[in-house]
Amino acid sequence: MAALRGTSSCGPLSFSAEELTRTTRGSPKTDGKRWQSKTKCCALGRTCGARQLCRDSQPSLAHFLKPESLPKTHRKLEMPPIKNGRVLFNETPTDHPVPGRTTVYDGSQTIDPDMVPLNGGFLVKTLVVSIEPLILRKMNLLYVIGQPISNFGVGVVLRSEDSAFKPGDHVYSGDILFQEYFVATDTSLFQVLENKQNLPWSVYVGVCGMPGQTAHHGWREFAHAPKGKVAFVSSGAGPVEATVIQLAKQDGLKVIASAGSDEKVEFVKSLGADVAFNYKKEQIADVLQREGPTDIYWDNVGGETLEAAINAAAIGGRFIECGMVSGYNKETPYPVKNLMLIVVKELQILGFLSSSLQTKHLANFYREIPPAVARGEIKYFEDRRLGLENVGETILDMLTGQIKGKSVIVVSQK
Repeated sequence: MAALRGTSSCGPLSFSAEELTRTTRGSPKTDGKRWQSKTKCCALGRTCGARQLCRDSQPSLAHFLKPESLPKTHRKLEMPPIKNGRVLFNETPTDHPVPGRTTVYDGSQTIDPDMVPLNGGFLVKTLVVSIEPLILRKMNLLYVIGQPISNFGVGVVLRSEDSAFKPGDHVYSGDILFQEYFVATDTSLFQVLENKQNLPWSVYVGVCGMPGQTAHHGWREFAHAPKGKVAFVSSGAGPVEATVIQLAKQDGLKVIASAGSDEKVEFVKSLGADVAFNYKKEQIADVLQREGPTDIYWDNVGGETLEAAINAAAIGGRFIECGMVSGYNKETPYPVKNLMLIVVKELQILGFLSSSLQTKHLANFYREIPPAVARGEIKYFEDRRLGLENVGETILDMLTGQIKGKSVIVVSQK
């Protein structure tokens, strides 16, 4: 039988796997466990052997058998539990969420990655999670007080009891917990990412993830605009809208885009928008009257912006409705007063959920968008913040317009 070698304060060790098996509890053939073997060592330098391996909690002198000195089948031995930080939902907000009150970071939990039961699922190490307006809706409809929040994210599989998911696979889901490690049991909610272009994993919660899919699916399904037509995109610096601007320009449209700061206006211009303006400094109605009429309106704002867009719309204009963030968590959203013009102008109001268009458009999305991002044909910008401790502040910054581009929390860089 081949000898195993380790190191100690007495020098190198050499002993057989058979001896190692006889002198420890359990067997090194158990791949699901990791151990740290300790042995008392003579201060005078007497040779230590495998028969002196012990479970002493405080040996006078000790050496440690390193996993890399074992055969591969013996390397997963005992490992002490590690921190498993998470973000808990603490209370339902009445307006904007309050960091430290609406959500709370909890760093008190631990997990043993080698021993946690999988129950037919797989163990995920969370890499990145997405911060977006959808989280505010989930706070009112889905999240459970005292439980970790969840959203779109990317993780890596560490262990698996599901043959469709292998250790080392990177997975994408809208149900990634804001937790460093978790066991996924409803595996139907996860997909394995290929990442043939070797893009940063964070783009798969942005331009190559749900925001990009929303832009791609909605535009391809509903725009149908010939070259030379005019599109208005509200909140143009957001991750969905930034992608829409670029798709519209690729199709040969004139693009008008609004943004909430001068810095964001410059960003929107860099994406190719023909007209970009700060809606806090210029009236939307004035800009649209000057630059319109508009044939397509991409709406994620609603409220007064929607009202202005209806007034400026061309006959038969299309309104692609993917959200109305101005009304989220408002007891009385802004009452749009010119809805009769929908009839008079024969406007098409096209509301949609990205998930409803996945079957038709998702395969084309992955064929089209990640390669375009890799070639630099689709631009993106990320606001990256490190650590789950920053989730509360980041959600608030996103909702109050302090973030340019896609908001991402990097949970692990390994």
